[in-house]
Amino acid sequence: MKLRFGIAGLGHIGKNHARILAELPDCELAAVFDTNADTAREIAEKYGTHAAATLEEFSDAVDAATIATPTPTHFPIAERLLKAGKHLLVEKPITETTADARKLVDLSHEMGRILQVGHVERFNPVMSKLEELLTQPRFIEAHRLSPYPNRSIEIGVVLDLMIHDLEIILHLVRSPVKSIDAVGVPVLSRGEDIATVRIHFQNGCVANVTASRISPEKLRKIRVFQREGYVSLDYQNQTGEIYRLTGGGIVREEVEIEKGEPLKRELAAFVECARHGRQPKVSGYEGAAALELAVEITRLIEAHAATIEGEKG
Repeated sequence: MKLRFGIAGLGHIGKNHARILAELPDCELAAVFDTNADTAREIAEKYGTHAAATLEEFSDAVDAATIATPTPTHFPIAERLLKAGKHLLVEKPITETTADARKLVDLSHEMGRILQVGHVERFNPVMSKLEELLTQPRFIEAHRLSPYPNRSIEIGVVLDLMIHDLEIILHLVRSPVKSIDAVGVPVLSRGEDIATVRIHFQNGCVANVTASRISPEKLRKIRVFQREGYVSLDYQNQTGEIYRLTGGGIVREEVEIEKGEPLKRELAAFVECARHGRQPKVSGYEGAAALELAVEITRLIEAHAATIEGEKG
């Protein structure tokens, strides 16, 4: 028997969720919900599903749901749906606050329901190849640049874009954070639009992370250095290179990557986890850990900016 899936929030990301879930086998797209009723009816008609008029009606129509609403609404919607016994995939960041994130993690355990967080890069084929090649990372460089999005501007670039790389780095390094140096500046938004961070881990690994949403170009790359060489991967183009130290010098090799749509892989994994009760690749716990680090970086950026302003005054 197919589980009934639904989508709450039909903005740019939610519409892509609808496109993919409507195509996946073993998935019945049973309902969609958006505060814009016209948008909900349009998407429902396009994919042959039901446009729920209220969140309560939506909840009654589904067994599992993805939440792609604005970040400030993640917690109240997710809490309500979890209490109703629904499996959830919540887009990143999981919530606005770390306290709310922990509440959702605890609630999902209490209810015995899947809670997955939408860190889509973990489903990029590039990531699978990196995990295969990785031994012990010693230094990591990550760059994530994009043009101004005109969406998600209620949060800064750390919570909007950098959090993808923070979650990946926590997954790769698997060591507590020792110290953080962070700077960032607002340009077009109230929060920071460009930021750079250096993270020192207790096992000695260091990560330099840069994110910008005011770049004229798109770029999503990571380089991981380890004792015998380093891996350079491009998330956007799904390409990679590995550089190895040999007796004759440094040798460059192309990394073979089987390309695929990360969001489709992520949603297919969510369907499988919900149907079979499997632990998600990015659970609420991992999502909460990434949020905690991102919130601390944001706090440091704000404190640095306040110090600079105080010195000017």
